[in-house]
Amino acid sequence: MTDYLFFVLLGSAAAAIIGAFGIGLMITHQGSGVVNFGFGAMATWSGYVYADLRQGAYPFPIPGLPARYHFDGDIGFRWAMLLTLATAAVIGWFVYTLVFRPLFRAPALAKIVASIGLVIVFISLVENRFPDNAGLRVDPILPREPVTVMNDVTVPRDGLWLLVVVVAIAATVWATMRFTRAGLVTRAAAENEKGVVLLGYSPTLAASATFVVASVIGAFVVVLASPMIQLSSTNFTFGFLIPALGAALIGRFRRVWPTVLTGIAIGLVQSTFTKLQGDVSWFPQYGAREGLPFVVIIVAMVALGERVPDRGAVDTWKLPAVPAARVTPQSVLIPVGLAVVGLLALGPLWRGAIMTTLIATVLALSLVVLTGFGGQTSLAQMAFAGVAGFSLSKLAIGWGVPFPLAPILAALVAAVFGTLVGFPALRVRGANLAIVTLAGGVAINEFVFKNPKYVGDASTGGAQIPNPKLGGWDLGLILGSQASRPVFGLFLLAVVVLLALGVTNLRRSPTGRRMLAVRSNERSAAAAGIDVARVKLQVFAISSFIAGVGGCLIAYRFASVSDASFGTIASLTALAFAYLGGIGCVSGAVTSGITASAGVSFYAISELTGSLGDWEVLIGGVLLILTAILNPEGIAGGVRAKVDAARSGRARSAPPANETSAVRATPSAGPPGSANIVT
Repeated sequence: MTDYLFFVLLGSAAAAIIGAFGIGLMITHQGSGVVNFGFGAMATWSGYVYADLRQGAYPFPIPGLPARYHFDGDIGFRWAMLLTLATAAVIGWFVYTLVFRPLFRAPALAKIVASIGLVIVFISLVENRFPDNAGLRVDPILPREPVTVMNDVTVPRDGLWLLVVVVAIAATVWATMRFTRAGLVTRAAAENEKGVVLLGYSPTLAASATFVVASVIGAFVVVLASPMIQLSSTNFTFGFLIPALGAALIGRFRRVWPTVLTGIAIGLVQSTFTKLQGDVSWFPQYGAREGLPFVVIIVAMVALGERVPDRGAVDTWKLPAVPAARVTPQSVLIPVGLAVVGLLALGPLWRGAIMTTLIATVLALSLVVLTGFGGQTSLAQMAFAGVAGFSLSKLAIGWGVPFPLAPILAALVAAVFGTLVGFPALRVRGANLAIVTLAGGVAINEFVFKNPKYVGDASTGGAQIPNPKLGGWDLGLILGSQASRPVFGLFLLAVVVLLALGVTNLRRSPTGRRMLAVRSNERSAAAAGIDVARVKLQVFAISSFIAGVGGCLIAYRFASVSDASFGTIASLTALAFAYLGGIGCVSGAVTSGITASAGVSFYAISELTGSLGDWEVLIGGVLLILTAILNPEGIAGGVRAKVDAARSGRARSAPPANETSAVRATPSAGPPGSANIVT
């Protein structure tokens, strides 16, 4: 039993971080109604700022400026901490003022997309300013001397000190929210914004203050924890954020103590899993730590009901419009012809960019069905794609299933996983569903993609993929000494055209109309006799199937599958660029493929400018945020709106078709032979 106590105490640092992140998420939501998925990434940047300051430099987050301002040397703990917290406060204020304040009345999807853009931006900043993450070390801050508990359990005390600090922060936040005017105004704004305005207070000021406070708390805890937990672009961004979301859900994003205590409990229990993996033969060796937050989130949402409370305000924005599905010869032949010419006439690098665009278009089509048609949200699309990719390896290599049956079966496996993860959609939607799918995607990634039992290891050659062969034709990217074969690009193009036409027909079908009815108003759809639950599961199944096809295409392109291609960041990026292109129509999916990272547009930018290619991911994140704020219809939607406006303007300015007067002779009371003139 003492061994388990040792592991429980050893997890105190992780437990403290999860609890603190839960508090930050709760404070942010209380003040602004935003579930900020970028909270962990913002805190991560602050941690790197502190580490750099202790090495005598301050990193600038803006591309084009010098990378750093250099001091004479280490500026010491006090000044480094003060500068870091000041940086965190400024970041929190700017993030709210420039990103979330313009989205104040926006629906949940726009806010989710904007927060995903923040994740992309800050991860890109870290990876560009600190390319050598492994070389960054932070000296101890809290006392580290071992402490002995119950006479025979000895652990470092810095984790316990961090736990005490977080509990003190929680007590301070609780007292502030309960007994001070600022706290009461913040809580009141969460319940009734109009009432707060009538009392003479500013909900906007309260929201900006909560962003600043939450950002400072996150930065402070990450700095204290950085000597114990290695800084990386993903540890704090996802590893601690997802369990913190579960803790905040238990606390209904309102209650301090349920939030922090649940977060601490999750961290302590996760730590014991290391011991259980050695003592219990049936205990999962992979994914157990990441699966626990998923279980907590499912329990919070399904067993306890809707856990992200709505604010006392009425949304005035709608989801992006879904235009009528129109297919003309020009809309098909022109893009297909350009792709064919590019694949056959351009060099291998351009050909690779076109192939990336085609695969990204398939993934975007899956989100057009899910979010555009069905109104659902998923942050796990790449996890479903990965399920299909690894299933393809098993089917084609392990069981000898031929092409094209193998990728179809693999995509069906992805559809099953997508349906299972989508079951919570029967009860929740919006930010709630985004949290569920994010946690589910991470659990799949850790439990399946990193488990040699399912994906193989070095002894089995990993998850290998054979070239697709149809009859006597080899459609693979590489064949013998031939690399980057155009025939593979033509194969990708054929798949994209078939799926695009299929999604277009789905939009026009009775099934598509039922999806749009559920998206618009679930209660009205149910009153009209539509089985809402069935439609939602259909949306997830079809969307996951298309994502699975995209995963198979990725697998065929690289002739192998690895978890690196299907991680959480990839899922967020897929949703980001799908929204950027236009998530409500097929043309938006094509546009998102063109603008995707490493796609045609970014390769062109890289060729023209050179230096901007290193920042393409950050540019994509910034464009995503701007799209969510300025043009929620996406690039394709914006272009379509301008074209429609131009057509309407021409129609209004054109003269009537018949300006001549029609003279009709009719009997009247006038003199004989007179006529009534009708103009």
